[in-house]
Amino acid sequence: MDVELDPSVDYCAAVDIGGSKVAVSLAQATPGRPRLLGRRVEPTVREGAPTALSEQILRLIDSACAEVGLPLQRLAGVGVSSCGPFAMREGMVELAAPNICGGLAGPARGLANDWKSVPLEAPLRARHARVRVEIDGIAALEAERRWGALQGVAHCAYVTWSTGIGMGLCVDARVLRGKNGNAGHAGHSFVVDEVQALCGCGNVGDVESLIGGSAIERRFGMDAAQLLGLAQTGEPSALSRVDDLCAVMGRALYNLVVTLDLQRISLGGSVYWNHRDFLLPRLQAQIDGKLVPLTAGCALVSAGLGAGVGDFGAAALVL
Repeated sequence: MDVELDPSVDYCAAVDIGGSKVAVSLAQATPGRPRLLGRRVEPTVREGAPTALSEQILRLIDSACAEVGLPLQRLAGVGVSSCGPFAMREGMVELAAPNICGGLAGPARGLANDWKSVPLEAPLRARHARVRVEIDGIAALEAERRWGALQGVAHCAYVTWSTGIGMGLCVDARVLRGKNGNAGHAGHSFVVDEVQALCGCGNVGDVESLIGGSAIERRFGMDAAQLLGLAQTGEPSALSRVDDLCAVMGRALYNLVVTLDLQRISLGGSVYWNHRDFLLPRLQAQIDGKLVPLTAGCALVSAGLGAGVGDFGAAALVL
């Protein structure tokens, strides 16, 4: 279905890649946050040839453009916000994400592929002149600083609690990227020596292996929504488990605060967002009162861009 398009403004494709889903929208530049059009969502392809994911993205871009009647040549660029980490091949980003690439941790994780990495940037650049790919934490951080809950904050972070755990970091008003654009992968920092806690990256006992969305289902035999729903009814074992999850996430957030001397952390991701009113005070309690000279005045807040932070993050990369 065609929509009225403004010939005087830019449009871009906003691609949000997660371990569970891929979302593609067209973003129209406006004075405030962009207008999103023609959104497409599919489960993330995790089988077939390593090029399957990039082919899925290109097909979804085509479909979104066809729906709104936007010629591909009108796209000013493609912004890609993706779970990570990234690997570089001939100067182009390849995706080596533990929840997508089954070759990282091996068959024990049960993914239907043996990929170590998949081409991402090169196939997009073969068709689109302007492409920017960033870790989802960095993309969401940029969007939250422009349009969301981190506006005007010089020392801040965005943290997603979803299938995986991702972060975007900003100190002295400068976004931290690292040598391959992977800064913020604190979800893969070690917290326990637990042989059953196997992360998709191959680590045993890191944050994501304990509290990521897929880890919750493996550990407790129910998905995060079921567990958190039971906890909110006061069911004792579920409540105890959620308190343990919040202790792990809370310590990860505390470590960010005291390492980077942060003012504010914006929180998003499906595990957090769908139960934010229940989780936020439990996470803040893990920070308050600990090493007060460093933690005083640091607030945890829900993402100002809400559940759409991934889409707006991708758009922020090229608009």
